[in-house]
Amino acid sequence: MAYKTGALNLITDIAGLRVGNAQDTRLKSGSTVLVGDAPFTASVHVMGGAPGTRETDLLAPDKTVQQVDALVLSGGSAFGLDACGGVADGLRDMGRGFRVGSVTVPIVPGAIVFDLINGGDKAWGENPYPALGRSALDTASVDFALGSVGAGTGAMAARQKGGLGSASVTLPDGTTVAALVVVNALGSVTTRGDRHFWAAPFEMDGEFGGLGPDPTGGYTAPDPSLKEEAMGTHAAAGANTTIAIVATDAPLTKTQCHRLAVNAHDGMARAIVPSHTPLDGDLVFGVSTSNAPPIDHAAFAPIGAAAATCLSRAIARAIYEATPADGDLIKTYR
Repeated sequence: MAYKTGALNLITDIAGLRVGNAQDTRLKSGSTVLVGDAPFTASVHVMGGAPGTRETDLLAPDKTVQQVDALVLSGGSAFGLDACGGVADGLRDMGRGFRVGSVTVPIVPGAIVFDLINGGDKAWGENPYPALGRSALDTASVDFALGSVGAGTGAMAARQKGGLGSASVTLPDGTTVAALVVVNALGSVTTRGDRHFWAAPFEMDGEFGGLGPDPTGGYTAPDPSLKEEAMGTHAAAGANTTIAIVATDAPLTKTQCHRLAVNAHDGMARAIVPSHTPLDGDLVFGVSTSNAPPIDHAAFAPIGAAAATCLSRAIARAIYEATPADGDLIKTYR
């Protein structure tokens, strides 16, 4: 069976999706938005112990709202949730949103990572995140950068600088599955020695260096965290999260989108060691862009599996594509 990456190897290989990034290099933070040409079905699954979210209760399978207008990933911890407001304002100006009588309310769930202690200047007078969210929406396009951009600008993993990653795959039947992720994890994306990625078995076309799996094996505990050393152990205790979106053009129900997110967490655990700790806010949004009649459970199984491997690859790409900047607390992978 033939599996290949999409044309861009990005989540926007799914027709109708666009991604926008906005960042402030002095702040060392930013926001990322996923927006569709039309509303899309979405759900979410949280496995980390310390999430920061907006409107995710709406995405439970039993809740009334079935589709959303955009999803936001942002830096800034609790302050960064206001990026969703900037995106909502922009969508409202476009006439987008959920109709309630004579008014339109954009539905914009979001999640944040903690990047308040990363060498950036956080002494703002006015919360910068609404403007960052609006700017990310206004610049959303099919092609976008990875690494130290958008919500990944100031992210850090245990052993090296984090970032924004994406990856896609086309299944033999033509279905596209893809992931978008911000990696700011407590755990490490690399094995001992910081050379080989945990996600190496899933790499396609040398997308994160092509070094292959670590041949030594026997890795049972992470190396000491350079992130904790740089931030101070107590500061780092609540300063971790990997937040992601997995999407497909296959027609899924909201319940199946939830299962897509559940499946994708397997990919997070394969790419970051450890994952889903009490000190991470790890979560995954699951998205379907199709309004056709939904597929059955048997047809769903390979899509869920592909979501997991896409997320593993996107996590490694986030680290691989990160670039250095003045004031960084830890090194980049390259």
